[in-house]
Amino acid sequence: MCEIRQDPTSKEWVIIATERRKRPSDFLPKASPAEKPPFLGSCPFCPGNEKMTPDKILSFPESGSWRVRVIGNKFPAVAPDGSNARQMEQGCFLKMNGLGVHEVIVESPLHNMTLALMNEAHLREVLLAHHLRYQSLAQIPYIKSIIIYKNHGQNAGTTLDHPHSQLVGTAIVPRHLRTQYEFAISYYDDHGSCLYSDLIDRELEAGTRMVLENERFVVFHPFASHRPFETWIMPKAHQASFGESSEEDIYHLTRVLRTTLLKLYRGLSNPDFNLVINSAPVGEERADFYQWHLRIIPRIIQPAGFEVGSGIYINPALPEETAKFMRELQA
Repeated sequence: MCEIRQDPTSKEWVIIATERRKRPSDFLPKASPAEKPPFLGSCPFCPGNEKMTPDKILSFPESGSWRVRVIGNKFPAVAPDGSNARQMEQGCFLKMNGLGVHEVIVESPLHNMTLALMNEAHLREVLLAHHLRYQSLAQIPYIKSIIIYKNHGQNAGTTLDHPHSQLVGTAIVPRHLRTQYEFAISYYDDHGSCLYSDLIDRELEAGTRMVLENERFVVFHPFASHRPFETWIMPKAHQASFGESSEEDIYHLTRVLRTTLLKLYRGLSNPDFNLVINSAPVGEERADFYQWHLRIIPRIIQPAGFEVGSGIYINPALPEETAKFMRELQA
C-alpha cells in the first residue's frame, strides 16, 4: 500500500508511492553525459580568464595559483544598493528594493572537477570559503538571511558547467524558513526540547534511514523524503547557525560530505543535484529550538502536475531502501 508521511520539520505531506515503487538501482541514468574538458577557453571561471569576472573577494591560497576563489556574481539576484524599506502600491501591493549580496564560490580551477572527486583537503577549503563568507555577510546590518547552495547539472538548474556554488544574503527571511521556525518553536514550547535534536535521536534509534555518522555529524534519508535519495547532514551538537560552526566542525563535515557525495556519484552515476545549507536567520544564531542542516536533493525525477497543483510530493522510493543502498556502497 502507499503511505502518506508528514515531514515533522514543515508539516508538509509526502506520498510514498509504493504502488509505483522503484528499486534504488532503477534511478541510474540511461546514458552517460559527454565528458567535459579540464579547461575551456570560453569559461569565465577557468584559470587565465579572471578578467571575465568581478574581482576576487577571497581565495585559497591567498596568492599565486588558486584552488578555490570567491567572487561577486556578475549577474546578481540581489545587490547591495538602496534601502530595505517596504513600499505599498494601490493599497495592497507590497514591494521593496532587491537589497542583498550575491557571491560565487569557484570550487576548483579544473573545469571538469566535481565535489565528489575532490580530495579531502580541497573540499575542506570549499567549505571553509562558505563558512568565512557566511560569517562576513552576517556582519552586514541589513542582511537577515544567508543561503548557501550548489546546482550540479542541468536538471538542477546550473547554467555554467564549471564547478561552483553560490551564497546569497537577503534583507528578508524567506517564508519557507519562517514556516520551519514556527513549527520548531511550537515543538519547543510543547516538549521543551529542539525538534531537530530529537529528530537525530529518533533516526539514530531507528537506524533504518541512517547512511553514516562520525563524531560530530549524522547523515540520513528523512522519514518523509520529498525525493528519492534526499539526504540530510546534521550536526550532533546543537548549533542553530552554520556560522557558529568551529574549524573542527568543518573538518568533520568535510569527511561525511565527501563520503556522501562519492556514494551518490558512484551509486547513481554522478546525478544532477541541489545542495543547500539551511541556517537560522542572522541575529538568531543562539536559538534553542533550531538546528542548521545541509540537504542534498538528487534531481533524478521531476515534479509533475499533481505536485504542482497540490503541493504534495510523490516519492516512488522508500527512504529505508535508498538509505540501505547507500550504506552498502563503497566510498
